[in-house]
Amino acid sequence: MADTMKGLKRTHYCGTLRTMDIDSSAIVTGWVQIRRDLGGLIFVDLRDRTGIVQLTFDQAVDKELFEKASSIRNEFVLCIKGKVRKRDEDTININYATGEIEILVTELRILSVAQTPPFKISDDCNTNEELRLKYRYLDLRRPEMQKCIMLRHKVAKIARDYYYSMGFLEIETPMLIKSTPEGARDYIVPSRVQKGKFYALPQSPQLYKQLLMFSGYDKYIQIVRCFRDEDLRADRQPEFTQIDLEMSFVDIDDVLEVNEGFLTKVFDEALGVKLKAPFLRLPYTEAMERFGSDKPDIRFGFELSNLTNELQNSSFKVFSNVIENGGSIRAINIEGYADKFARRDIDALVDFVKIYGAKGLAWIKKTGGETTSSFAKFLSEQELETIMQKTNFKDNDLLFVVADDDSIVFDALGALRCEMAKRLDILKNDEFKFLWITQFPLLEYDKEEKRFAAKHHPFTAPMDEDLEYLDTDPAKVRAKAYDIVLNGVEIGGGSLRIYSEELQEKMFTTLGFTKEEANEKFGFLLTAFKYGVPPHGGMAYGLDRLLMLMTGRDSIRDVIAFPKVKTASEIMTSCPSNVDQKQLKELGLQINQ
Repeated sequence: MADTMKGLKRTHYCGTLRTMDIDSSAIVTGWVQIRRDLGGLIFVDLRDRTGIVQLTFDQAVDKELFEKASSIRNEFVLCIKGKVRKRDEDTININYATGEIEILVTELRILSVAQTPPFKISDDCNTNEELRLKYRYLDLRRPEMQKCIMLRHKVAKIARDYYYSMGFLEIETPMLIKSTPEGARDYIVPSRVQKGKFYALPQSPQLYKQLLMFSGYDKYIQIVRCFRDEDLRADRQPEFTQIDLEMSFVDIDDVLEVNEGFLTKVFDEALGVKLKAPFLRLPYTEAMERFGSDKPDIRFGFELSNLTNELQNSSFKVFSNVIENGGSIRAINIEGYADKFARRDIDALVDFVKIYGAKGLAWIKKTGGETTSSFAKFLSEQELETIMQKTNFKDNDLLFVVADDDSIVFDALGALRCEMAKRLDILKNDEFKFLWITQFPLLEYDKEEKRFAAKHHPFTAPMDEDLEYLDTDPAKVRAKAYDIVLNGVEIGGGSLRIYSEELQEKMFTTLGFTKEEANEKFGFLLTAFKYGVPPHGGMAYGLDRLLMLMTGRDSIRDVIAFPKVKTASEIMTSCPSNVDQKQLKELGLQINQ
């Protein structure tokens, strides 16, 4: 039988002991990181969430205790009592905060024994992610994982403290809600009481937080779970966490300033990083023109140059045909790195841009005064000279050109500039570049549905000066919307909302809803508009994405305790799983194979 802790109560965490504790008694608990038997001495590194402390068992001091310690193995759970003492100078371990001291153990309790783990419980384990997720409770013992999860706690606390200090109220919203259109696919929950009817899990608390503004609560905050039935990727999970907020009687500047204050505070207190506010603001159109993306990484250059005007009369049909069909020709200059890319590397990049719909990738390279190109022979000397001047092309530069529809050109070159930065290894995880993207299009045309859809959501307010275009040219209308971008990742977004019943009904009409459909889906909201609505707006952060960037990780799975994998499954518990026929019957459901 395992020992108990009866009579012993922990006095210190492992990683908190220091030289000031020398000669004092300490009781610590934790997991065995490693045991080293040196004959008459046994050393044990004991680990908890705060760090590691070395335990010493001396045969000359207590032979019986020494023999008991001989049975200790990795991941055993111990409670020990002992005297803190200074280590010999030649045994000090500068890698640990506790490296100057050790505990000479006088009492040992083995609370739990452990089998040999399927992988090493340390930061240098090279185990594949699938195995680590299968034994997630072991993976979460590793110090780097514990740092991520504890940082998550710290960021959530800083968020609450900051927004509370700014007068926000934390109010919970429902998890079982009405399914409404315009967004990602809902997770559906069947009702047992009302058979044949369904709840949805919230993609966000959007309508509820607006209704809280209608209710007069003025400033709302919630750290809330959200759900979207989407295909997974490194920065997307089916369930995720938002720092969600809404404010009444505000304009865009008010919302952005409050949230710059939060980001400045959280990076300072959590990472010791000083951010400079206000952050850069870029209108959507400028971001696309310069970076080919509405979430650009501005840690490096390689900005887009528009060559359409310069090549509109070109005799090269590949270019002229694109322009005649309403497309564009744009380029990025990888300045100063041409010598890093051989011809085979460039050919591989041709395949890369095809992922984004580009039919090809033209290029010019100049090294040592010698110029090579895939397309220069089709252009006049004047056209080439104009291109080089427009793109500031010089020796040791590599220029890439894509000619196609605007959307394809932006996607291809926007992705290519980031790919080049990765291949050149010029990105630094400890460099944080924020910017706001503003004035998004209010609507985007869905070719399959043959109608306009909301770029953000149907409750986003249009820019006042663009209201006239809602009837005549909806694609021209800009939104009072904004995203916050960090290092090429959208970590949050929001907008000012529509607060006029007439404008909200007009928005639904523009989106193709009949009056009956709008009332069926959003009747409760339209009714609420009749009773006095304040101007309001807000935003939400993806907490998981924010933490991923703060910790320098490549996936949000590393900052979530129990994440899902690409198939939306949790490997550890084999979820999702089958349910009993009895449960299905109670819900009035039948599975069709």
